[in-house]
Amino acid sequence: MSFEPLNTIISKVVLLQADNIDTDRIIPARFLKSVDSSGFGKNLFHDWRYRPDGTPDPDFVLNKTEGQGQILLTGSNFGCGSSREHAAWALYQYGFRVIISSGFADIFRTNALNNGLLPLEVSEQQLARLMEIYQSNPRESWTVDLKAQQLVPPDTGTPIPFDINPFRKHCLLTGSDLIDYLAGLKPQIMEYENNHRTK
Repeated sequence: MSFEPLNTIISKVVLLQADNIDTDRIIPARFLKSVDSSGFGKNLFHDWRYRPDGTPDPDFVLNKTEGQGQILLTGSNFGCGSSREHAAWALYQYGFRVIISSGFADIFRTNALNNGLLPLEVSEQQLARLMEIYQSNPRESWTVDLKAQQLVPPDTGTPIPFDINPFRKHCLLTGSDLIDYLAGLKPQIMEYENNHRTK
C-alpha cells in the first residue's frame, strides 16, 4: 500500500486521553472481513464513536468539532493487543498521519510505519506536558517536521526532538512502502546481475 509522502504536518491535535488502547479498540474484529485495505476509516474507534443504535456518541472526541486533525495525542502503550494491520489502515484512512504516545506496541509501530503513519514516541514526562499544553490551547495547530525530526507544540518555542530509523524516515518522506522501495532498486539489481552473470 502506497501512501501520501509525509514531510511537515501542521495540524490541530486530537486528544484521546487513555492508556493501553488496543487494536480491537482501534478497529473491532467484526470489521476485518474485507479482502483489501480500503474502507476501514469509517469504523475507527467504532465502539467508542457510536452508540448501540448506530448513532454517533456526541461525547466521543471524534464526534466533536475539536476532534478533527491529523495528529492524535494519546496515552501510553498504544496499539497493544493483536497484530492486525487493519488498525494502522483505519487510522490512516480516517486522516491521521502522526500518533504521539509515550510507548507503542512493537508490531503496531511496524504496521504504522509500513502504512504512512508516524508513531512519534516521547517520554512519560513529555507526554504529560504535551497534554497540559493541549488543554491550554485546544484550538492551536502543532507542527511535526519529519525531516528535522522535531515536534513543535504551540506557544512553547521549544522543539522536541524525536528519533526514527533512517530507512523508515526515507520511506515516509517519499511515500514509499517496502515494495515501492525494492522496486526502485531494480536498475541497481539488474546492473549487479549483469555484472555477475556466469559466462
